Amino acid sequence: MYRSAAKRLPHFPSTCFNWRPHIPQTRALAINPPRFCTSATADPLSGQNPNQFEPTSSSSSSSWAEEERSRSHEKQAKRSRPNAHYEDEQAKVLNASLRHVIRLGWSEAAMFAGAREAGLSPSIVGSFPQKEAALVEFFMDECLQRLIDIIDSGEELKDLVPSERIAKLVKIRLEMQAPYISKWPQALSIQALPSNVPTSFKQRAALVDEIWHASGDESSDVDWYVKRSVLGSIYSLAEVYMLTDNSPDFRDTWAFLDGRVKDAFDLKKTIQEVKYLAEAVGGGLGRSLEGFMKRAFQK
Repeated sequence: MYRSAAKRLPHFPSTCFNWRPHIPQTRALAINPPRFCTSATADPLSGQNPNQFEPTSSSSSSSWAEEERSRSHEKQAKRSRPNAHYEDEQAKVLNASLRHVIRLGWSEAAMFAGAREAGLSPSIVGSFPQKEAALVEFFMDECLQRLIDIIDSGEELKDLVPSERIAKLVKIRLEMQAPYISKWPQALSIQALPSNVPTSFKQRAALVDEIWHASGDESSDVDWYVKRSVLGSIYSLAEVYMLTDNSPDFRDTWAFLDGRVKDAFDLKKTIQEVKYLAEAVGGGLGRSLEGFMKRAFQK
């Protein structure tokens, strides 16, 4: 379902070192940023002519980018469910356990109750290495799949501009946690455990990646990382704000969310305007102004 961003590491020219880099790997580093992938895929570089992908060739890079976009659409059509790695009986237990979380929390007790509800022996809970963490992970994956289904249907995103799409999708995703809001601090503490941080980070990265792509984003290079970092921060802020929101139907949370998304897009517009101004002025003055504004916004 997701495509990995790990290949988008910075490329260092071979002249900086006293060794010759492997050409196919260099080619992989020059591509546009793909989406996250949690499943193994075949090496897209196998069977290719290494001499065809020199880093200095803009036409080759463009051709490779087109191939990647084509593969992107194919993989998106074939993407599998996030919870596909669970056995059928395990998935039944976890799904049934969610109905007991409100009363028993994200705990083994909820999983025991879920096993009994599913008609299985509670001993099956021992097959989950991390138990409570597995329950939280299962819930996060289920929510992501539900969000993907909504995105694919397109019904919720009609006639919305990108900022409205992002705010809408974040709201929809957070609303899925509303029934568990009293127990969500416990889920956050489980996700924050050192052994669970990698999985938690991967799931949240996949979430913001899906939302950005649903908004029509096709950015590359540094913009790809910046946008996802900003959206990840907005999501986390709204998630924490929601924990202390006592307004009807979390109205204050949605107002807070709309404000943060608007602020993010206003800042992006401001930076772009400054860049265009610097380019228009041209020469040394333009480059100096552009560099100054970039440093100012980085602080």
